[in-house]
Amino acid sequence: MRPGAQVRRPTGSGRRAKAPDNGQTNKRRIYQALKQAIVEMDVYGTDKTIELGERQLSKEYGVSRTPVREAIAMLEYEGFVRTVPRRGVVVVRKSPDQIIEIIEAWAALEAIAARLVALNARPEEVSALRDLFTDSNVEDFGPEALGEYSRANLDFHQAIIRLSGSQTLIDLTEDLLLHVRGIRQIAIGRAERRRRSIDDHFGIIDALEKRDADRAEALSRQHTLGLTQFVEAIGQQA
Repeated sequence: MRPGAQVRRPTGSGRRAKAPDNGQTNKRRIYQALKQAIVEMDVYGTDKTIELGERQLSKEYGVSRTPVREAIAMLEYEGFVRTVPRRGVVVVRKSPDQIIEIIEAWAALEAIAARLVALNARPEEVSALRDLFTDSNVEDFGPEALGEYSRANLDFHQAIIRLSGSQTLIDLTEDLLLHVRGIRQIAIGRAERRRRSIDDHFGIIDALEKRDADRAEALSRQHTLGLTQFVEAIGQQA
């Protein structure tokens, strides 16, 4: 190398980071927002068909119809919506038999998770489950407390799966509970069902604290399968 010559640095490692794809960002944002909205809808409290209009959604989110259409396609793949010819996109209202199938799958998976929690979770993680239920959401049966308890109920079941430490269980159950959240909401809106749900939760927590894996597994399965009786009764009334 001749004196004074400059060393040219390789350019490959100095490439600028690729800018985020706004289309993908919008698709993910709309997908998550629509999914949350659908989960919180009173799907089973009404007989009316719930429609989602692409044009209205694109206007609401301030984007073109392409990311809206892509987000809807993702939700359709997951079973939350379906496209009806000459009508558009509608929110799926599952049949009693379909709901029961989902509940049975969830019951089996959460029972396994409860066993793993009893065997492996740290004491402070288990005790934190009790903190989800406060005096206000277990003693007050008014409409405001119902919403609070509904959120605590969902958090409890998701926590059991998470504390299992099994990524496989987390992946398998990601959407199962969301599919039956609406019917759970109706069930715990009834005083006797809600009281039973509360008692079941504390029974499961007690078994977890005592590291009784067999009992935690059995109570968890029994608790979730109890919802099938409610669904069957609703189906007979329809």
